[in-house]
Amino acid sequence: MADELIQDPKGGMPRLREIMRRLRDPDTGCPWDIEQDFGTIAPYTIEEAYEVADAIERGAFDELRDELGDLLLQAVFHAQIAEDRDLFDFDDVANGISDKMVARHPHVFGCESRDKSAEQQTRDWEAVKAAERAAKAQTGVLDGVAVGLPALLRAVKLQKRAARVGFDWPDAGHVIDKISEEAEELREAADDLGPDKVEEEFGDLLFVMANLARHMKVDPEQALRRANAKFTRRFERIEALLTARGKRPEESDLEEMDALWDQAKAEERA
Repeated sequence: MADELIQDPKGGMPRLREIMRRLRDPDTGCPWDIEQDFGTIAPYTIEEAYEVADAIERGAFDELRDELGDLLLQAVFHAQIAEDRDLFDFDDVANGISDKMVARHPHVFGCESRDKSAEQQTRDWEAVKAAERAAKAQTGVLDGVAVGLPALLRAVKLQKRAARVGFDWPDAGHVIDKISEEAEELREAADDLGPDKVEEEFGDLLFVMANLARHMKVDPEQALRRANAKFTRRFERIEALLTARGKRPEESDLEEMDALWDQAKAEERA
């Protein structure tokens, strides 16, 4: 029956779980899959999450289906590793998140009124999460902010937590002043101090930039992705314009490429 399930194109989640179980079988499975553990798989999990975000950003919904499948595989893989170690299994994972979603939405699954704004629901959500942290003996304001998050995202989450207890600048203007201060400290470090201090001051500047994003209600990851896409688009235009001149970028110079950059900008705005 297991072989029939594996070959069933409509087998859904049971099929995927059986495939992963077979891949991890210590006697008949794939040597690579058998060797993996939580730590070796985690980078792939992060990568797949970013590929999901990329497909959404590009509106590539056929690709999104495939990328969501790749991300789902990561969850199944982690759950199978856990089951192999007698820690928990996939059903435990699914039941755990189901319990959490029911508990965090009493206005949908309980007796609370649904007559509330999105802002009130956000406050209620945070109150429930705070109670969950307290139940886990996570009493510090910053407890539970995952260390493994991308650094920029973690910076924003840390700052949001601190802001809840009043540790925050009153407005974006104060943050911009702090950016100027940190930029000057970075300049001084670059002139007079070693690489460790330069890295520290650069980190401080990035941290304050993340805070400015929060004050301006900008998602810094999204903003940087858009900036990356814009740079890629304009630089590819530079390459195309150079090709029309019979050149490659390494055969050009900064002055010429900078002028072509301005041309690419002007074309986008036209």
